[in-house]
Amino acid sequence: MKIVRFTVQAKVFAILKDACFGVVTAREVDNRTSRPEIAAILQEATARAAQDFQSGKIKEHPAILPYREAFRTLGYNPNKYPSSIEALAQRVAKGGAPPSINNAVDLANAFSLLYHLPIGAHDMDRFSGDIELRFSEPGDIFIPFGGGENEPPDPGELVYASGNRVKTRRWIWRQGEDGKITPQCRNIFFPIDGFRGINETAVLEARDRLAALLEELFHCRVKTGFVHRENPAMEL
Repeated sequence: MKIVRFTVQAKVFAILKDACFGVVTAREVDNRTSRPEIAAILQEATARAAQDFQSGKIKEHPAILPYREAFRTLGYNPNKYPSSIEALAQRVAKGGAPPSINNAVDLANAFSLLYHLPIGAHDMDRFSGDIELRFSEPGDIFIPFGGGENEPPDPGELVYASGNRVKTRRWIWRQGEDGKITPQCRNIFFPIDGFRGINETAVLEARDRLAALLEELFHCRVKTGFVHRENPAMEL
C-alpha cells in the first residue's frame, strides 16, 4: 500500500479559518462479512438522531448551523446544496433511515448521526496520489454515483480530490463514484469535518470512538490524526 497524505489547501483555512478535520484510516478491513453489531449501532443512532432532530427545524439546529454558515461563506446556497449531515438529519426527522449499504458506510452514517457531524468514507486504493481538500482546477473529473458522464466541478469549487479525480463536490455535499466504498474495499479513509471552538470536541470523540470500534470489530490497522490551520497535512 502506497503512502499518501491528507492535505488541506492553505486557501481553505484563509476562508474557513476554524475548519478542522478528524482523520481515521483503516487498513486491511474485511468489509464483506455481515456484522449484526453494526446494523444495531446504525439502528440505535437513527433512533437517537430522530429524537434530537424531532423539532423538524433542521436548518436552525445548533449542530447544522455552522455548516450552513460555512457554505454561505463559500458561496453555496445551503438550501440547494445541503451538507451531508443536514441531508441525513432531514431524512431521520421525517421518519426515514439511512439504507444499509455495507459495514464501513453504515458505521460512517451511524457516527455521523450520533455526533451530528459530516463523516465521509473513501476507498484509499483508488487514490492516485495524496487526498486533498482543495479548490477545483481545470481538468478535474467527477463521476456521479452509478457512473455516467463527467460532471466537472464549477471553477473554484471546494472538493475532496486525489489527482484530478474528485471524490466529493462542494466540500461535503455530494460524493461520487470514484471513491465510493464497496464490500471489496480493504483500505478506507474516514474524514470528519468540523470547526474548532464549535464542535471540535465532538470531532475528536467521534474520531477516537470510531477508531476503537474499527479495531475491535475488524482487527484492522488503524491510524488517527487531526488536521487544522496550524497542522494542514498528515501522512495516512
